[in-house]
Amino acid sequence: MREKPRYSRISDILDLAIFMESKIQGVTISEIAERYHVSRRTAERMRDSLTCIFPHIDEIEVEDSQKHWGFIDYSIKNLISFSPEEIANLEQLQNITVNHQLSEELGKTIEKIKVLNRKNINNLQNKIEMILQTEGLAVRQLPQYKIEPIVFEKVRKAINNNKILKGTYHNRERYIEPLGVIYGEKIYLVAREKAKGDGIYNYLLHKFGNLEITNQNYERENFDLQEYSNKSFGVYQGEIYNVKLKFSPEVAGDAEQYNFHPTQKIKKDENGNLYVNFKASGDREIIWHVFKWGKNCEILAPKKLREVYKNYLHENLEKY
Repeated sequence: MREKPRYSRISDILDLAIFMESKIQGVTISEIAERYHVSRRTAERMRDSLTCIFPHIDEIEVEDSQKHWGFIDYSIKNLISFSPEEIANLEQLQNITVNHQLSEELGKTIEKIKVLNRKNINNLQNKIEMILQTEGLAVRQLPQYKIEPIVFEKVRKAINNNKILKGTYHNRERYIEPLGVIYGEKIYLVAREKAKGDGIYNYLLHKFGNLEITNQNYERENFDLQEYSNKSFGVYQGEIYNVKLKFSPEVAGDAEQYNFHPTQKIKKDENGNLYVNFKASGDREIIWHVFKWGKNCEILAPKKLREVYKNYLHENLEKY
């Protein structure tokens, strides 16, 4: 494995200190090697170098087969600062989000970070303004849904304490077991509803009324939100397809830079066509995305998805 040049070591060691303290259970040698793209031996040397600087680093007991290393009764918070670029990135995210409540929360977070940098606030603000003035945002025609901050607080509290939520949804009182929140064009609450069985469903969060936390507990079990999200092309869950898309040479360059799905595999042929393979559910969201590429994108597989797309096109063409 190719080693990093010597001049990068100091910045990596400082970054490793921050990375290590951010993890309650510490970090493993494998995690260090993966984060900094170095060999296991180099990762061990990085850990050893850090322990020479910070003697409060020691092995942390964790119930797995690997050794974890972290800070014991020590804090490096006084060594941490935020650059103008980092704060500008957060302000860009605040401008990008279409959710009003999330934008407000980001704004409050940014204000707290600026307070931590109070000593150089004027110079910092000038640099942030310069960055923001040179990086614009395209106008996006997306819907925005009003969700009160208290709703997010109740959902988070219910999830953290494994409490069932009670609320009105589609004019019916429901008792649901919240598992997570997915942010997209709309905001979905992922949950179980025992009255409907053991399935997992996506609920539009802005459509809930009178949402309250009950005293009833539930078992989250081994639900993994990221794993659940990765099964779909967007937020819709259903039959999982082995999708194969073909992009013409005219758009292959753009498509090659696009992140379609976490499971995607991409290859080009000798004629410049780009082939993208991934596994996902959500046929409607897939065909909506394919439509954006026009004649330059073709669904090669599965046949069932090709038929769904063909019927979708015919249904809409009949209106004109």
